[in-house]
Amino acid sequence: MSAKSFTSVWTRERKGRREQGLSRDQIVRAAIELLNAEGLDALSMRKLGARLGAGATSLYWHVANKDELLELAMDEVYREVPAPVGASWRETAGAIAWGLRGAILAHPWCVGLIGVLPSIGPNALVMSELLVKTCKEAGFQGIDIDFAVGAVVAYTLGSAVPEAAWRGMLNRAGDSPCEVQNEMMPTIEGLAAGHPDLLERYKDYTSGGLDPLVARQIAFDYGLVALLDGLDARRPGSGTEKSGTEAGGTEQAGGKRAAQDVPRTSP
Repeated sequence: MSAKSFTSVWTRERKGRREQGLSRDQIVRAAIELLNAEGLDALSMRKLGARLGAGATSLYWHVANKDELLELAMDEVYREVPAPVGASWRETAGAIAWGLRGAILAHPWCVGLIGVLPSIGPNALVMSELLVKTCKEAGFQGIDIDFAVGAVVAYTLGSAVPEAAWRGMLNRAGDSPCEVQNEMMPTIEGLAAGHPDLLERYKDYTSGGLDPLVARQIAFDYGLVALLDGLDARRPGSGTEKSGTEAGGTEQAGGKRAAQDVPRTSP
């Protein structure tokens, strides 16, 4: 059996607007509005056409199927990731990480598409190229450039994806993060009774009066700073580079807490 040929909306020439028809940009904007309001499962070509007051023909003029429409919508999410100019490599990597996290949290429907649809649109490529160029200019060489880029992206996705799912659960339940924590406390105390260290950390975490949303921002910043510290230690020419398992260390992270939404990724 022959392998299925790769197809993507980005592999064929973009069509212009049909006479008295909708533009591709209009269709993508409406799709994103629908996705933001109702989620990934709610999107259908028929529903989108009804929202736009247009027939399916107007939609299929621009995209062959729903997956192609989702590719276009996903690339608009990547457009929201900032592209700093004239910043240090840490500032640039940090801005991209924070920007990607923010874009995912603002559009939680994209969680179901990451790794499923190819991210090869123009905005995704701009973000990727900037991160590659940044790591290259920082002194990383060869495949280490790919490893450094992959570490930043993997950390960001690994943090943002479960948080987006958690926020979605809160929205569906109609409860605040603090209300959910309080409701779960008796259950956690019972299930974790045989794990005193874990229970101690959970109680300390939930009794400090810190907004869970802010706590997640602080946790993301802590991890990002630690990651960049580790990459810095491996960066040729940094004066602190080490090889193999000797590299690492997160002294700069040191348990310090960041202000809300303020990344501490500059040198």
